Amino acid sequence: MVFSKNYLPLARINLKRAIVLLVTGQAETLNFGSTQQWEVRSPSVVLQISEHIRLTSGKPGRHWKVLPVSRREVFRRDSHTCQYCGITKKLTLDHVLPRSKGGSHTWDNVVTVCERCNSAKGDRLLHETAMQLRTKPKAPLHSAIVFAEQF
Repeated sequence: MVFSKNYLPLARINLKRAIVLLVTGQAETLNFGSTQQWEVRSPSVVLQISEHIRLTSGKPGRHWKVLPVSRREVFRRDSHTCQYCGITKKLTLDHVLPRSKGGSHTWDNVVTVCERCNSAKGDRLLHETAMQLRTKPKAPLHSAIVFAEQF
């Protein structure tokens, strides 16, 4: 397991790649007590390689790119469910604040809806209708953050 300079989990790598990172000085081993260790020998070097290593080079902070808003990703975020009534058939997208009233095509403004709810809401604001969102729309988590939460 490779961790960033500030101890965020980045990826799983094979032993050969870990050896290269350690020998070139780009990483250091981390000992968490009960982790597995391997001893790798060459004619001139004996390396103790831990199950976890940390990169010593690179940028300390990491800026995650937000995925662009797309139909497929909005459906995935909303679990292919209408955000007004809960139906899972005949889905489309809706802008909570309509574009005609200054709304933008962003993660915070786009939700999955069924055709019936979309035509019922039309070009109106939520408070002008009797509809309520089931969940507040937000940008999905970056896949690296989801991976990091496993640890």
